[in-house]
Amino acid sequence: MRYLGRLFVKASGKPAEILTKLNEMAGFGADEEIELFEEIKFEPNVMCEHIDKKATFRASQLEDGDIICFQKAAPVSEQCRYPDVPSFLEYVRNRQVVRFRSLEKPKEDEFCLELSKLYTYDDVVEKVAHHLGLNDPSKIRLTSHNCYSQQPKPQPIKYRGVDHLSDMLLHYNQTSDILYYEILDIPLPELQGLKTLKVAFHHSTKDEVVIHTVRLPKQSTVGDVINDLKTKVELSHPAAEIRLLEVFYHKIYKIFPLNEKIENINDQYWTLRAEEIPEEEKNFGPHDRIIHVYHFMKDTAQNQQVQNFGEPFFLVIREDETLAEVKVRIQKKLQVPDEEFAKWKFAFLSLGRPEYLQDSDVVASRFQRRDVYGAWEQYLGLEHTDTAPKRSYNANQNRHAYEKPVKIYN
Repeated sequence: MRYLGRLFVKASGKPAEILTKLNEMAGFGADEEIELFEEIKFEPNVMCEHIDKKATFRASQLEDGDIICFQKAAPVSEQCRYPDVPSFLEYVRNRQVVRFRSLEKPKEDEFCLELSKLYTYDDVVEKVAHHLGLNDPSKIRLTSHNCYSQQPKPQPIKYRGVDHLSDMLLHYNQTSDILYYEILDIPLPELQGLKTLKVAFHHSTKDEVVIHTVRLPKQSTVGDVINDLKTKVELSHPAAEIRLLEVFYHKIYKIFPLNEKIENINDQYWTLRAEEIPEEEKNFGPHDRIIHVYHFMKDTAQNQQVQNFGEPFFLVIREDETLAEVKVRIQKKLQVPDEEFAKWKFAFLSLGRPEYLQDSDVVASRFQRRDVYGAWEQYLGLEHTDTAPKRSYNANQNRHAYEKPVKIYN
């Protein structure tokens, strides 16, 4: 669209009388058939109406300063995205250059597409799929941008969950020009009927952790998750039993019952950990008890506040077992060298306050109170420096508020 100039016309005249002049201004042939439109307004919405060339300017309510746009009459057979002035102005009014980023690299613009804010959900994913050379647009999953945190929103956009591109770009009263995308291995509508969980499997004898992605129908149970894991993990023996734990900031908060539905399990902020149930836990006597054991150190910058780290675990303790006896089993379980283990201190912690223990103390006597809120508020603490290398799977202990994409292998 370009500006051509202005004309003074008689109010009683008709547009048909100035067609030759308009063609001359545009550089068209004198007899070129053209269509005329009045641009009435552009904001907040486009209003552009066809002008009857045979009606007078006065009858068409055309007055001083009104804008006439014209174009060659497009052949009916010609396929154009914006075949006339009103549709072109709608495009100009609503066009939006969107910066697309892979959810795996949320800081980097990968490509830009010029789209319309009026595009439907299907229009947008089709454009993205076409750009990426993907045949099935339903395998594209989009995530909106949080304008305040400058990160992807925690939850992706559901399949046809918004009407238009403008809805995808809106964050409260802010409008963004960024969308994040993932390429899924199955169509999004199918994926939405499934629950995907990332489970860290801790081998019973090897010092390794493997992240497994479990994807099951939403109505499945924890028992189904465990059965699925058994087909993927290496067990110490074929009859080994597995349990699923919820770990947050290096503390165990929950053992999931086998019949619990997985639909509401949140693995975004909490770590799901699967492990074999030790034989000693299956065979403990009536006076034995299972306690929580956590690693900790004191933060000198935080007024000696207890900071937990590392992998928490359960331990069976006997009724009359001393700390010295418990230490032997802990050292064997964790395979800590003597020289390093000699530096460790052991404490009973309740509500974050450590009471240091002597080798002769009977550990079970400290765990007699049962009125404490939550078993994790009482634990045996192992105080030592954190020398373990940082594992990548711990990222979701302090992760950003978005779900990092996981390549899914069945």
